[in-house]
Amino acid sequence: MSVTSPAAPESHLFSALAMGGMHFPNRIVVSPMCQYSARDGVANDWHLQHLMQLAMSGAGLVMVEATAVDARGRITHGCLGLYSDAAEAALSRVLQAARAVAAPSTRFGIQLGHAGRKGSAQVPWEGGGPLKAGGDGGAPWRCAAPSALPFAPDWHTPEALDEAGIEGLVEAYVDAARRAVRLGFDVIELHCAHGYLLHQFQSPLSNRRDDAWGGDAAGRDRLPLHIARRLHEQVPGSRVLGARITGTDWAEGGLGVDDAVRLAQGLKDIGFGYVCVSSGFVVRGERIPFGPGFQVGLAAQVRRRSGIATRAVGGISEPAQAAAIVASGQADQVALARPFLADPRWVWRAAETLGITPYYPPPYRRAAGLRKPAMAADA
Repeated sequence: MSVTSPAAPESHLFSALAMGGMHFPNRIVVSPMCQYSARDGVANDWHLQHLMQLAMSGAGLVMVEATAVDARGRITHGCLGLYSDAAEAALSRVLQAARAVAAPSTRFGIQLGHAGRKGSAQVPWEGGGPLKAGGDGGAPWRCAAPSALPFAPDWHTPEALDEAGIEGLVEAYVDAARRAVRLGFDVIELHCAHGYLLHQFQSPLSNRRDDAWGGDAAGRDRLPLHIARRLHEQVPGSRVLGARITGTDWAEGGLGVDDAVRLAQGLKDIGFGYVCVSSGFVVRGERIPFGPGFQVGLAAQVRRRSGIATRAVGGISEPAQAAAIVASGQADQVALARPFLADPRWVWRAAETLGITPYYPPPYRRAAGLRKPAMAADA
């Protein structure tokens, strides 16, 4: 898929972006953010208000949180899923409401994933550790993984997937993608990062298999690329396929940026439009250098070496910082998560800071310009 932008935009951050036949009004993305508030994968009123307020932001793309392709692919009992008719119907209600309050050009995407050995966990505000039998967080379940290796010594030992299990997993991804297409999502993203199942297959720290789904780099990449091909067969060319990938495991013997470039090239060859470059979390105890834009350099390398459009994420919070990332060619989009939780109107602030008129929903137009004095005082 080609990536183009108009000549001489007022601001690179607010310039239009085309991936294939789909246009995005700006380069700002609301990152997928787990809410841990569903019941058996089914969205509710919490998700309704969450997505509606983010939809009003004016971001070019709003991503729904990591959504499990089957029940045991959830991280917690509260994680969103797209593996049942009930889950599909509930998410349809949420998406329709979000579209109704969004700018006409805002796009919506969904991130499909599977927690693998990091599933059957408590919600973060209850500690985030593995569920225990008889505990308050709900009944634990047997997790799936490439190898029977726990995430950490105090975590449960997962079941190593056999051929039938892998086949069932692939079909679960395909079924979830079909549901996402029916729901009308513009973007469908494959989650291959953060230590979840497809990342577990890629990383030598978690995949110790000696069959076709492990061993060398080609074997460890095989499952993510196989699922990517199956999704490409199911998703119309008018939609955009992407993936969140791992730039580095931040651990000795783990994945590095060369592995990210190789996977990105494979996804590009299949027909994926972009990759979002994240990192870490496949094992406990990595030394991750958290800080402003700490993963941007990884996205820049993947973009330069693979030629695929990239999205930078992690430690991006200020409008000038986001604009500089795009203007310097380090990434084609920037994704923000916690800044949007703190300020769902972040895009309005960014536009006014950069001298651009943002999109305001008509009932909120009276708020135009009210943020400028606060920003000037902060500066």
